[in-house]
Amino acid sequence: MNWLIIAIIFWLAAWAANVAMVRSKWSDTTLVRFVVPVIFGLTLVVAWEALVHTFNVSAAILPPPSAVADTFARSTGMLWEDFTQTVLKGALRGYFIGAAAAFVVAILIDRSPFLTRGLLPIGNFVAALPIVGVAPILVSWFGFDWQSKAAVVVVMVFFPVLVNTVQGLRETDAMLRDLMKTYAAGYSRTLWKLRIPAAMPFIFNGLKVGATLALIGAIVAEYFGSPTRGMGFRISTGVGSLSIDLVWAEIVVAALAGTLFYGVVAWFEKKVTFWHPSQRG
Repeated sequence: MNWLIIAIIFWLAAWAANVAMVRSKWSDTTLVRFVVPVIFGLTLVVAWEALVHTFNVSAAILPPPSAVADTFARSTGMLWEDFTQTVLKGALRGYFIGAAAAFVVAILIDRSPFLTRGLLPIGNFVAALPIVGVAPILVSWFGFDWQSKAAVVVVMVFFPVLVNTVQGLRETDAMLRDLMKTYAAGYSRTLWKLRIPAAMPFIFNGLKVGATLALIGAIVAEYFGSPTRGMGFRISTGVGSLSIDLVWAEIVVAALAGTLFYGVVAWFEKKVTFWHPSQRG
Protein backbone atom coordinates (compact mmCIF):
# COMPACT_ATOMS: atom_id res chain seq x y z
CA MET A 1 0.00 0.00 0.00
CA ASN A 2 1.18 3.51 -0.77
CA TRP A 3 2.85 5.24 2.18
CA LEU A 4 0.77 8.38 1.66
CA ILE A 5 -2.46 6.36 1.96
CA ILE A 6 -1.16 4.72 5.14
CA ALA A 7 -0.40 8.15 6.61
CA ILE A 8 -3.88 9.45 5.77
CA ILE A 9 -5.56 6.39 7.30
CA PHE A 10 -3.39 6.68 10.43
CA TRP A 11 -4.17 10.39 10.72
CA LEU A 12 -7.93 9.78 10.45
CA ALA A 13 -7.77 6.99 13.03
CA ALA A 14 -5.71 9.18 15.41
CA TRP A 15 -8.14 12.06 14.95
CA ALA A 16 -11.12 9.82 15.72
CA ALA A 17 -9.34 8.39 18.80
CA ASN A 18 -8.52 11.86 20.12
CA VAL A 19 -12.09 13.08 19.61
CA ALA A 20 -13.43 10.00 21.39
CA MET A 21 -11.09 10.45 24.36
CA VAL A 22 -11.82 14.17 24.69
CA ARG A 23 -15.59 13.51 24.70
CA SER A 24 -15.35 10.61 27.13
CA LYS A 25 -15.84 10.84 30.90
CA TRP A 26 -12.10 10.17 31.34
CA SER A 27 -11.06 13.29 29.37
CA ASP A 28 -9.52 14.97 32.45
CA THR A 29 -7.57 11.95 33.65
CA THR A 30 -3.78 11.79 33.64
CA LEU A 31 -3.83 8.82 31.25
CA VAL A 32 -5.74 10.71 28.56
CA ARG A 33 -3.53 13.78 28.98
CA PHE A 34 -0.55 11.51 28.34
CA VAL A 35 -2.03 9.47 25.49
CA VAL A 36 -3.25 12.41 23.38
CA PRO A 37 0.20 14.00 22.80
CA VAL A 38 1.70 10.53 22.25
CA ILE A 39 -0.83 9.84 19.47
CA PHE A 40 -0.12 13.26 17.98
CA GLY A 41 3.62 12.56 18.02
CA LEU A 42 3.14 9.17 16.35
CA THR A 43 1.03 10.84 13.68
CA LEU A 44 3.86 13.24 12.90
CA VAL A 45 6.34 10.35 12.71
CA VAL A 46 4.12 8.39 10.31
CA ALA A 47 3.58 11.50 8.17
CA TRP A 48 7.35 12.08 8.11
CA GLU A 49 7.99 8.49 7.00
CA ALA A 50 5.30 8.73 4.33
CA LEU A 51 6.55 12.00 2.87
CA VAL A 52 10.15 10.78 2.68
CA HIS A 53 9.14 7.60 0.81
CA THR A 54 6.50 9.26 -1.37
CA PHE A 55 8.75 12.04 -2.65
CA ASN A 56 12.00 9.97 -2.57
CA VAL A 57 13.79 12.45 -0.32
CA SER A 58 17.51 11.72 -0.10
CA ALA A 59 18.70 10.31 3.24
CA ALA A 60 21.48 12.89 3.15
CA ILE A 61 18.78 15.57 3.45
CA LEU A 62 16.11 13.95 5.59
CA PRO A 63 16.30 10.28 6.59
CA PRO A 64 13.04 8.45 7.40
CA PRO A 65 12.26 7.73 11.06
CA SER A 66 12.80 4.01 10.42
CA ALA A 67 16.43 4.71 9.43
CA VAL A 68 16.89 6.92 12.49
CA ALA A 69 15.48 4.19 14.73
CA ASP A 70 17.78 1.61 13.14
CA THR A 71 20.82 3.84 13.69
CA PHE A 72 19.69 4.51 17.24
CA ALA A 73 19.45 0.76 17.96
CA ARG A 74 22.88 0.07 16.44
CA SER A 75 24.60 2.97 18.20
CA THR A 76 23.29 2.76 21.76
CA GLY A 77 26.79 2.38 23.21
CA MET A 78 28.09 5.46 21.45
CA LEU A 79 24.95 7.44 22.22
CA TRP A 80 25.25 6.58 25.91
CA GLU A 81 28.90 7.68 25.93
CA ASP A 82 27.92 10.97 24.28
CA PHE A 83 25.05 11.40 26.73
CA THR A 84 27.38 10.85 29.68
CA GLN A 85 29.94 13.35 28.36
CA THR A 86 27.48 16.09 27.44
CA VAL A 87 24.62 15.75 29.91
CA LEU A 88 25.93 14.07 33.04
CA LYS A 89 29.38 15.68 33.06
CA GLY A 90 28.84 19.02 31.34
CA ALA A 91 25.20 20.09 31.53
CA LEU A 92 24.24 18.78 34.97
CA ARG A 93 27.39 19.93 36.75
CA GLY A 94 27.20 23.35 35.15
CA TYR A 95 23.49 23.58 35.97
CA PHE A 96 23.93 22.90 39.67
CA ILE A 97 26.98 25.15 39.98
CA GLY A 98 25.26 28.00 38.13
CA ALA A 99 21.99 27.68 40.05
CA ALA A 100 23.73 27.51 43.45
CA ALA A 101 25.94 30.49 42.65
CA ALA A 102 22.94 32.49 41.41
CA PHE A 103 21.01 31.76 44.61
CA VAL A 104 23.89 32.95 46.83
CA VAL A 105 24.47 36.09 44.76
CA ALA A 106 20.73 36.85 44.77
CA ILE A 107 20.73 36.90 48.57
CA LEU A 108 23.79 39.18 48.57
CA ILE A 109 22.07 41.51 46.08
CA ASP A 110 18.92 41.52 48.20
CA ARG A 111 21.02 42.46 51.21
CA SER A 112 23.11 45.15 49.48
CA PRO A 113 21.61 48.09 47.53
CA PHE A 114 25.07 48.71 46.05
CA LEU A 115 25.11 45.27 44.43
CA THR A 116 21.54 45.80 43.25
CA ARG A 117 22.55 48.91 41.32
CA GLY A 118 25.91 47.58 40.17
CA LEU A 119 25.58 43.85 39.50
CA LEU A 120 22.11 43.46 38.02
CA PRO A 121 22.77 45.75 35.00
CA ILE A 122 26.01 43.89 34.34
CA GLY A 123 24.14 40.61 34.65
CA ASN A 124 21.55 41.72 32.09
CA PHE A 125 24.37 42.76 29.75
CA VAL A 126 26.18 39.42 30.06
CA ALA A 127 22.93 37.48 29.66
CA ALA A 128 22.38 39.24 26.32
CA LEU A 129 25.74 38.08 24.94
CA PRO A 130 25.36 35.40 22.22
CA ILE A 131 26.48 31.99 23.39
CA VAL A 132 28.35 31.37 20.14
CA GLY A 133 30.60 34.29 21.09
CA VAL A 134 31.13 33.26 24.72
CA ALA A 135 31.64 29.52 24.14
CA PRO A 136 34.95 29.71 22.19
CA ILE A 137 36.47 31.93 24.88
CA LEU A 138 35.47 29.59 27.70
CA VAL A 139 36.71 26.56 25.74
CA SER A 140 40.10 28.25 25.32
CA TRP A 141 40.18 29.01 29.05
CA PHE A 142 39.04 25.66 30.45
CA GLY A 143 40.18 23.19 27.79
CA PHE A 144 38.37 20.71 25.58
CA ASP A 145 36.98 18.39 28.25
CA TRP A 146 33.70 18.70 30.19
CA GLN A 147 34.95 21.62 32.32
CA SER A 148 34.57 24.12 29.49
CA LYS A 149 31.07 22.85 28.71
CA ALA A 150 30.11 23.18 32.37
CA ALA A 151 31.47 26.74 32.35
CA VAL A 152 29.28 27.64 29.37
CA VAL A 153 26.27 26.13 31.13
CA VAL A 154 27.07 28.11 34.29
CA VAL A 155 26.97 31.35 32.27
CA MET A 156 23.66 30.41 30.65
CA VAL A 157 21.96 29.22 33.85
CA PHE A 158 23.30 31.81 36.29
CA PHE A 159 21.45 34.91 35.14
CA PRO A 160 17.92 33.50 34.62
CA VAL A 161 18.03 31.98 38.12
CA LEU A 162 19.56 35.17 39.56
CA VAL A 163 16.97 37.53 38.09
CA ASN A 164 14.02 35.33 39.06
CA THR A 165 15.31 34.78 42.60
CA VAL A 166 15.89 38.49 43.19
CA GLN A 167 12.41 39.23 41.86
CA GLY A 168 10.88 36.56 44.08
CA LEU A 169 12.60 37.85 47.21
CA ARG A 170 11.17 41.31 46.52
CA GLU A 171 7.63 40.10 45.91
CA THR A 172 6.97 39.04 49.51
CA ASP A 173 3.80 40.56 50.93
CA ALA A 174 4.56 43.73 52.94
CA MET A 175 2.02 42.81 55.61
CA LEU A 176 3.76 39.47 56.19
CA ARG A 177 7.12 41.22 56.50
CA ASP A 178 5.64 43.63 59.04
CA LEU A 179 4.19 40.67 60.93
CA MET A 180 7.65 39.10 61.15
CA LYS A 181 8.98 42.37 62.55
CA THR A 182 6.35 42.34 65.28
CA TYR A 183 7.78 38.97 66.36
CA ALA A 184 11.25 40.57 66.47
CA ALA A 185 12.47 38.39 63.62
CA GLY A 186 15.76 39.54 62.13
CA TYR A 187 16.81 39.51 58.48
CA SER A 188 18.08 35.91 58.51
CA ARG A 189 14.98 34.45 60.12
CA THR A 190 12.66 36.47 57.88
CA LEU A 191 14.67 35.34 54.87
CA TRP A 192 14.53 31.61 55.64
CA LYS A 193 11.07 31.45 57.20
CA LEU A 194 9.16 33.80 54.91
CA ARG A 195 10.91 35.31 51.94
CA ILE A 196 12.64 32.27 50.40
CA PRO A 197 9.53 30.02 50.71
CA ALA A 198 7.41 32.79 49.16
CA ALA A 199 9.98 33.23 46.37
CA MET A 200 9.97 29.54 45.41
CA PRO A 201 7.59 29.94 42.42
CA PHE A 202 9.96 32.57 40.98
CA ILE A 203 13.04 30.47 41.78
CA PHE A 204 11.57 27.45 40.01
CA ASN A 205 10.71 29.59 37.00
CA GLY A 206 14.40 30.40 36.74
CA LEU A 207 15.37 26.77 37.30
CA LYS A 208 13.03 25.60 34.53
CA VAL A 209 14.43 28.18 32.11
CA GLY A 210 17.92 27.05 33.10
CA ALA A 211 16.99 23.41 32.55
CA THR A 212 16.19 24.12 28.90
CA LEU A 213 19.30 26.26 28.42
CA ALA A 214 21.76 23.89 30.10
CA LEU A 215 21.64 21.19 27.44
CA ILE A 216 21.73 23.75 24.63
CA GLY A 217 24.80 25.39 26.12
CA ALA A 218 26.68 22.11 26.57
CA ILE A 219 25.95 20.98 23.00
CA VAL A 220 26.87 24.34 21.46
CA ALA A 221 30.12 24.46 23.45
CA GLU A 222 31.17 21.12 21.97
CA TYR A 223 31.10 22.66 18.51
CA PHE A 224 34.13 24.74 19.47
CA GLY A 225 36.27 22.01 20.97
CA SER A 226 35.65 18.61 22.45
CA PRO A 227 37.29 15.24 22.94
CA THR A 228 36.18 12.60 20.44
CA ARG A 229 32.84 12.14 22.18
CA GLY A 230 29.86 14.24 23.13
CA MET A 231 26.53 15.06 21.52
CA GLY A 232 27.66 18.36 20.01
CA PHE A 233 30.83 16.77 18.65
CA ARG A 234 28.83 13.89 17.13
CA ILE A 235 26.28 16.21 15.54
CA SER A 236 29.03 18.38 14.06
CA THR A 237 30.98 15.46 12.60
CA GLY A 238 27.77 13.72 11.49
CA VAL A 239 26.71 16.72 9.43
CA GLY A 240 30.20 16.92 7.91
CA SER A 241 30.14 13.25 6.90
CA LEU A 242 26.46 13.34 5.79
CA SER A 243 25.51 10.81 8.49
CA ILE A 244 22.24 12.60 9.00
CA ASP A 245 20.54 9.54 10.52
CA LEU A 246 23.14 9.62 13.33
CA VAL A 247 22.55 13.36 13.75
CA TRP A 248 18.83 12.72 14.21
CA ALA A 249 19.56 9.92 16.68
CA GLU A 250 21.59 12.39 18.75
CA ILE A 251 18.74 14.91 18.47
CA VAL A 252 16.32 12.29 19.81
CA VAL A 253 18.63 11.66 22.78
CA ALA A 254 18.90 15.41 23.41
CA ALA A 255 15.12 15.83 23.23
CA LEU A 256 14.51 12.96 25.65
CA ALA A 257 17.17 14.23 28.05
CA GLY A 258 15.83 17.78 27.95
CA THR A 259 12.25 16.64 28.48
CA LEU A 260 13.25 14.42 31.40
CA PHE A 261 15.36 17.15 32.98
CA TYR A 262 12.57 19.72 32.69
CA GLY A 263 10.04 17.19 34.01
CA VAL A 264 12.14 16.47 37.09
CA VAL A 265 12.43 20.19 37.88
CA ALA A 266 8.67 20.65 37.35
CA TRP A 267 7.99 17.67 39.64
CA PHE A 268 10.07 19.21 42.41
CA GLU A 269 8.30 22.52 41.85
CA LYS A 270 4.93 20.86 42.33
CA LYS A 271 6.08 19.22 45.56
CA VAL A 272 7.67 22.38 46.99
CA THR A 273 5.07 24.96 45.86
CA PHE A 274 1.94 22.85 46.37
CA TRP A 275 0.40 25.83 48.20
CA HIS A 276 0.66 28.18 45.21
CA PRO A 277 -2.47 28.82 43.08
CA SER A 278 -0.64 27.70 39.92
CA GLN A 279 -0.38 24.16 41.34
CA ARG A 280 -4.05 23.76 42.15
CA GLY A 281 -6.54 21.93 40.00
